[in-house]
Amino acid sequence: MDGIIDGTLKIKIIRLILIAALVIALDQVTKFVVMSQMALYESIPVIDGFFHLTRAHNPGGAFSFFAGQSELVRKFVFLGMTAVAIVAILYLYFQTPRTQPFLAVALALIFGGAVGNFIDRVRLGYVVDFLDFFIGPYHFPIFNVADSAISIGLTFYVGILLFHPKSTQP
Repeated sequence: MDGIIDGTLKIKIIRLILIAALVIALDQVTKFVVMSQMALYESIPVIDGFFHLTRAHNPGGAFSFFAGQSELVRKFVFLGMTAVAIVAILYLYFQTPRTQPFLAVALALIFGGAVGNFIDRVRLGYVVDFLDFFIGPYHFPIFNVADSAISIGLTFYVGILLFHPKSTQP
């Protein structure tokens, strides 16, 4: 029995490291390229009228939540919230049933995205965003690779919980 538990735990750890490392690497490399090649607020049309690369700095949370607060408040709130979220994600990840690899992948994506943005907050005091989508007058908030991983992971996670709730039981 110990061999199965150890083997399952090893697989979980390897999966978490691989997925999170890929998300973090893509996130940090793309942010580095954007910061080294574009001025703040510079916008490069990729698909004109739909998708631009636009360098922006977000000192707040999702949708610039808390962006107007003092730097001390933002650091306390966002670094603290992110640290708590990371611990909670890891707890849920290691509680995920072996029969639910997609649930584990969803949590690993969320974890990688949270760590990617956490790195920005610690290193820069803000998150670098650059993916800018809009249709006519409708403009989606600018985001980054880490935000995408979090959104995709949350979508998978909620979908699995809603449509396969019995399969998520340990």
